[in-house]
Amino acid sequence: MSMNSTPKGERVHIALFGRRNAGKSSLINAITGQDLAIVSEVKGTTTDPVYKAMEILPLGPVMLIDTPGLDDDSILGEERIKKAKGILNKTDIALIVADGAHAASDFSFERSILDLIEKKDIPFLVVLNKQDEWKEKEKEISNMGDICVSSVTGYHIHELKEMIAKKIPADDQTGKLVGDLLAPEDFVVLVVPIDSAAPKGRLILPQQQVIRDVLEAGASAMVCRDTELEATLKKLGKTPKLVITDSQAFSSVSKITPKEIPLTSFSILFSRYKGDLAEQIQGVKTLETLQDGDTLLMAEGCTHHRQCDDIGTVKLPRWIREYTGKELNFETSSGGGFPEDLTKYAMVVHCGGCTLSQKEMAFRIARAKEQQTPIVNYGTLIAGINGILKRSIQPFPDYRGLL
Repeated sequence: MSMNSTPKGERVHIALFGRRNAGKSSLINAITGQDLAIVSEVKGTTTDPVYKAMEILPLGPVMLIDTPGLDDDSILGEERIKKAKGILNKTDIALIVADGAHAASDFSFERSILDLIEKKDIPFLVVLNKQDEWKEKEKEISNMGDICVSSVTGYHIHELKEMIAKKIPADDQTGKLVGDLLAPEDFVVLVVPIDSAAPKGRLILPQQQVIRDVLEAGASAMVCRDTELEATLKKLGKTPKLVITDSQAFSSVSKITPKEIPLTSFSILFSRYKGDLAEQIQGVKTLETLQDGDTLLMAEGCTHHRQCDDIGTVKLPRWIREYTGKELNFETSSGGGFPEDLTKYAMVVHCGGCTLSQKEMAFRIARAKEQQTPIVNYGTLIAGINGILKRSIQPFPDYRGLL
């Protein structure tokens, strides 16, 4: 994804569900006005969820998700259906796509899909596709859904996009990473270590997003490495409203930053923005009760090439072992994969979730809570290990009383 593109996790996720050959892929092509999805008369052409980024006003940037047919009875069908249903955990708006002529005679299958969607309280639209094949019967068929469309002729495609846009008010998408803590003309210092694990030629996504949020608040951001932080603070001539650091540099940055200057991390900001910061603050306490032989899950929302000193698989396990003095086991999950059964883990240690939608991050935390498995964020855990958790949440008035 381009550095100027809206991150995947910040887009409204619109997923299409239905039978094979209901026209989900062709509908995506019609909505986007591009031949993005492979279309075929052969049933089961879409075998895995496919993501397509675009913009629909007034929602703005969205992610369209084309899913395999939920009636797939092939050898691999069960696994494909499982993947398609898993998409519900990240879906903001669901489109149930049906061949209108077929739905008119038998809507039971679509009804079963609706039951799943309604249980998760997901806004939805029932879209009756292939109107060009049954337009003479549109009056009697139209009452089966919310709108009749044709991916072939473009019939009611514009109207469909307008209906989608109305399903989620635009202002529901304007959560703040840090902007709500700032006033115009404030300035913050962002501490960005540049080491072997830092990507060449660019800032990582959390840093990019925080800078954008600072600017939208009318404030200014000064960026420096941890090795230049002390000199930078001395040269400023004005106390910054906030210092935000990469969590891996928490210890050294805390020692350099005067106590009167509020300090937190990019990871903790994302925990507050996309997750449940209160739950993850409580999760830090689990460090004190870990026992030899316990297994911890190190979970990340993205997939990336592992460095020799990777934060999730190397540094954090080492720091946790050193802090607890226990012989612990560690397992990992990354990207879209997140275990259904978390009861085997003594705790889940999760990244900030910058590439995940708020819906999916909330789902993961809720799953941990339901299974009574403590879950903690990278930043809160590192702050706890370094004895500065209380300081790191001081910038957030709603959470100060938790410690």
